[in-house]
Amino acid sequence: ARLPKHRLVAPAPGGMATALEEARRYRRCVVWLDNVDRHLHVDADLTAEALTALVDSQARRHCVVVATLTRSQESQLKAVPEDAARLPVYQRARELLERAHRVTVPRLFTAEERARAEDIDDARIAVALARSQEYGIAEYLANGPRLLAEWDNAWSANTDPHAPSYPRGAALIAAAVELRRAGYLSALPRELLEQVHTHYLDQYGGQRLHPEPLARAWEWALKPRFATTHLLTPVEDDTGHESGRVEVFDYLVDATHRRTPAGEHAPEHVITAALEHATAADAHSIGATAYSQGRYPLAERAYRQAHAAYTEEHGPDHPDTLTSRNNLAGMLAERGWLEEAEAEQRAVFQACRRVLGEDHPHTLTSRGSLAGVLADLGRWEEAEAEQRATLEVRRRVLGEDHPHTLTSRNNLANVLADLGRWEGAEAEQRATLEVRRRVLGEDHPDTLNSRNNLAGVLRDRGRWEEAEAEHRATLEVRRRVLGEDHPDTLTSRNNLANLLRERGRLEEAEAEHRAVYQAFSRVLGEDHPHTLTSRANLAGVLADLGRWEGAEAEQRATLEVRRRVLGEDHPHTLTSRNNLANVLGQRGRWEEAEAEHRATLEVRRRVLGEDHPHTLTSRANLANVLGQRGRWEEAEAEHRAVYQAFSRVLGEDHPHTLTSRANLAGVLADRGRWEEAEAEHRAVYQAFSRVLGEDHPETLTSRANLANLLRERGRWEEAEAEQRATLEVRRRVLGEDHPHTLTSRASLARVLAEQGWWEEAEAEQRATLEVRRRVLGEDHPATLTSRNNLANVLGQ
Repeated sequence: ARLPKHRLVAPAPGGMATALEEARRYRRCVVWLDNVDRHLHVDADLTAEALTALVDSQARRHCVVVATLTRSQESQLKAVPEDAARLPVYQRARELLERAHRVTVPRLFTAEERARAEDIDDARIAVALARSQEYGIAEYLANGPRLLAEWDNAWSANTDPHAPSYPRGAALIAAAVELRRAGYLSALPRELLEQVHTHYLDQYGGQRLHPEPLARAWEWALKPRFATTHLLTPVEDDTGHESGRVEVFDYLVDATHRRTPAGEHAPEHVITAALEHATAADAHSIGATAYSQGRYPLAERAYRQAHAAYTEEHGPDHPDTLTSRNNLAGMLAERGWLEEAEAEQRAVFQACRRVLGEDHPHTLTSRGSLAGVLADLGRWEEAEAEQRATLEVRRRVLGEDHPHTLTSRNNLANVLADLGRWEGAEAEQRATLEVRRRVLGEDHPDTLNSRNNLAGVLRDRGRWEEAEAEHRATLEVRRRVLGEDHPDTLTSRNNLANLLRERGRLEEAEAEHRAVYQAFSRVLGEDHPHTLTSRANLAGVLADLGRWEGAEAEQRATLEVRRRVLGEDHPHTLTSRNNLANVLGQRGRWEEAEAEHRATLEVRRRVLGEDHPHTLTSRANLANVLGQRGRWEEAEAEHRAVYQAFSRVLGEDHPHTLTSRANLAGVLADRGRWEEAEAEHRAVYQAFSRVLGEDHPETLTSRANLANLLRERGRWEEAEAEQRATLEVRRRVLGEDHPHTLTSRASLARVLAEQGWWEEAEAEQRATLEVRRRVLGEDHPATLTSRNNLANVLGQ
């Protein structure tokens, strides 16, 4: 379309407020937002509401807003960020994209478009058409491939005076490209490029390349090519003079991004130098980029700088300052510094309340972020109260169907699941999913997030078949909409693999976990937190398969990287130490296991607090090891303390509390206090039946524990009845081949043998052994136990 007599308004990132004010002064204008994602990350004024008001036909002006966005950038903006502090950016992006009229511009022309272009009498287009099977017309007309080739060729050694090369100039461009990829949005200071370019020059050979003088390098990098394009373009200041800053040709940035291996980023010293020159918006963008790369210490440093700069520029209560402080608090939570994160989130919430009002969207976002930190701290009742308060206001102010209201419902459902109130969690997830389907559509990322969360609740409720169906359906849509390697797609595969593991389909689970781990390594790099979580999950299924050597190796490797990347005290690092200790226990190395559990417990107490669920889990794991080592008095003391703490923190009926009570019952039995143990086991079984239902796997485990205790007490008829009932339900709910079902068969065979029914006992042991050989393999510890049990029966 042609728009004569229209003013062009093309703001730089960070200048949206000024640009909107300028655009409103014109009767006719075009607002040009090139690479709109760069604006969204730093311009809180760029909202769907602001642009809608600008193009409103009732305003007696004609304004058109044109924005560009690559597919990969759109996918990132549509993904659901793990960091709650980043939600405002992503929510604004989604609302804006939902209202936009999309014009897809494929990189390559279609045959019909090439035919039309051939009718144009323009030699430049004719040349571009000759290469149109290889390059897009636009990129070729902009001389992208030729400039990329010239940059690549400039790295050669500068040894021929008749045909000089420009390795130092190439290094200046490499520095500019990497700084742009690292999130530096503004025009790049020449001083900064001179400061960091030697890193890239040294990568290619340094002085062995005989690099040209710096003045010659700048002359080569800045000179115009093909009349209009530059490798580096000088930027003028407001007076029309050179500003000492340059812009790098975008095609070089895109090409470098495509050919750079995952996990290969600008080194820390380059980022540090960039921050010395960065504006508040630049520092914020660098922080967001570092976060997406899993480089949390760098992200935190950048967010702190952005907050300090916004505070100095606007004051502590300016919306931009509060947004930057909210982002910093989210980063602190990601680093595992939860108490500091809570303090920051509370301060932001109180300031937003005072400055913007109780009902302002920023206030509600900060309140939701505070609720998220409270949940991370294990203070789930407080988190629920904050989520409910946020939801109530959003319903009143924004309406039942607004995306932010639905986000609050989703968050509330997650807290209810943490509290073990799974029926309420399922109801909230289903309601949220229904509205998102109607309002956003079946394929929207938020809708898919709801389906994923619903599947998680169904899994918690023991309805594994329904959960698997939801996970598979979500995965199928994410593959189609986002692509095979998108992080959300890989997360769906990971969740499906976890469910397959719970369902006892261990070989399938291993295959999925390996594929996800390899994909995350390829897409995000070996050190990214998502990759490390995937690797830990693979280690877990290897342990279930009895391949403990491989499991230990994977857990140790994951722990080593988490220590280096996240720090010794990070919750994920502590999870790795806990997992390693569990594997050591499975391998019978109790002394090492105890040492790891004690070390993990000590740090969790210091970092998370005495009553955090993770701290209590560490105490329970330590108590289990003490029991295995025959130190039953210590084990009982620990289990009692854990049970009492869970009862106080989560309530008597929470699944964590009931599991800790079952552990106490187990150690009481080990100490020969049968009556106390039976009373505890019966209480746990009844509570699980009431809370989760008769058929839930946890209920069945508690029933099996009771049956085993009855057998140990010599009440074989009662024990047999309980084992048969448990086996029948496990067959129906879990399937004939599930490890828990096979455990029930082996337990039944044992009680039959103790009653002298050798023939029936032998039949059960043989059947169990046959299935374990087929499902778990000949060398699995459970298979070997079955062989031993069968031998014992045959020996009678």
